[in-house]
Amino acid sequence: KRFFVCSSVKPLKMSQPEEEFEEEQKDSLKTKKKKKEKRSARKKKKKEEEEKREEDDCVVLRGIFKLGKKSHDVLLTQTRLTWIPIIPETPTGEACALQPGVLLLRDVFAVKVKRRRAVGQESGGPVLGVALFCCRRRGKRLEEESLHLHNASAEHTQTWYNTLKELLTGSSSRPKYLKVFINPRSHKKEAVHIYREHVAPLFRMADVRTDITVTERKGHALSVMKECKLDEYDGVVCVGGDGSVAEVCHALVLRAQLDANSPEKPVKAVLPLGIIPAGSTDVVSCSVHGVRDPVTAALHIVLGHLLQVDMCSFSSLGQLVCFGFSAMFGFGGRSLARAEKKRWMPSARRREYAVVKTLARLRPDDCLLSFLPETWTTNQGLYLSISIMSIPCLSQHAPQGLAPNTSLANGSAALIAVGNTSRSEFIKHLKRYNSSSGQFSFSFVETHTVSAVRICPRSLIGCSEEESEEEAESKTTPIIQLEGAAFPWNIDGELVEIANEVLIRVHPQLITLYGEEVDEAESTGSCSCI
Repeated sequence: KRFFVCSSVKPLKMSQPEEEFEEEQKDSLKTKKKKKEKRSARKKKKKEEEEKREEDDCVVLRGIFKLGKKSHDVLLTQTRLTWIPIIPETPTGEACALQPGVLLLRDVFAVKVKRRRAVGQESGGPVLGVALFCCRRRGKRLEEESLHLHNASAEHTQTWYNTLKELLTGSSSRPKYLKVFINPRSHKKEAVHIYREHVAPLFRMADVRTDITVTERKGHALSVMKECKLDEYDGVVCVGGDGSVAEVCHALVLRAQLDANSPEKPVKAVLPLGIIPAGSTDVVSCSVHGVRDPVTAALHIVLGHLLQVDMCSFSSLGQLVCFGFSAMFGFGGRSLARAEKKRWMPSARRREYAVVKTLARLRPDDCLLSFLPETWTTNQGLYLSISIMSIPCLSQHAPQGLAPNTSLANGSAALIAVGNTSRSEFIKHLKRYNSSSGQFSFSFVETHTVSAVRICPRSLIGCSEEESEEEAESKTTPIIQLEGAAFPWNIDGELVEIANEVLIRVHPQLITLYGEEVDEAESTGSCSCI
């Protein structure tokens, strides 16, 4: 084993800024190259799949419908709907400017029969045609759109409706019955409103039934998941922030372990999870949607877009603490601990207060850090921050992600260890997360791709010594507290206090989420506290 002790940063030489700039440029180019290669591979695979579908495609129905005021020849195949304007010959021989159109059925989530009804009439009425409800992409957002095919023939319309309905329900990945958890206390307490206004209408339109539980306390979703009959559902939905998502993800994997009678080995979750963002940061949602938008999240669910995602297990002294996606020790844990003591503050103000206070009292931890790329490597030293992330952890504050060099399902995690340095240099490192790259180009920052990490604090100083009288008065209990807890951890945005060493292991594709892999999140601003 190798042992290495981090020391204070030496005075900069005149040549160091140029070297640092070159390293930053190299880091940026490598990241961009990797992302470009991933995008090219996805596009190639998508094109091959579309070509194969086109080869096997044959016309299922053909008919005349009006789109707007013009008649069209409409063709329906197994995978798409196309319409071609019927152009009558004109005395001058001029061609009509109307263009043919196409709609892929994979983007259609509902079909309805259109009828003319009087005010107050709830059923019946003359048939007007068929309406298809679909999603269109606007950048990273998915938006609801509709296509109206007008034909007054009831028989003709019903034939098209039945055929379209059959084709849409043939997709096995699209859910028909969902278990929904809503956390009414997340962020600005808007989760119930977000679900009712933006999500429930889309679920009803797509004929998705729901069984809703509005959680009353922390751990409520976990207790429900342990007892409910999962085989009745096609998926689970969580409406809340990162803490709520972490609890439901943990519950899904833990339930799979219990059902498989496998106490030692994690078992893949049986049901996929849909995440409706309603928190302050929504890192997991941003990582699978690219935006913090409930409509985009709901459309991914009703269309059955599935992703296999890696997770981590966190244990101490052989005892499972939880399953999750990311963990921060040191600065990330301490700033969360301070934020939790100011729950009465608005979330943005609370977060900024905690960051500023923690920076003002910045200090390193003496740790024994071991990690497993292929064989175990051990370093001993002073660290300001240690982060382990099995997903990129995208957010509006870090559009490229806290761990831009990892992906959702590569079977590994990113280890980011920030050694002891000056406060000003550490702040520079933090600020660069809001830009495209360069946060890892500092000499005191090391990154590794790992499958397991063991962190053993060598001193039990804990955060109690640095509490002020003001903070001590408002002390709150952490979400998870092991006996003798002293060190605060930030695990998926939840405060966990652990006194002993922590073992983190990556478990490939342990859970399925509704969404798609994205390279970058939509940026809406930066943190103004640093």
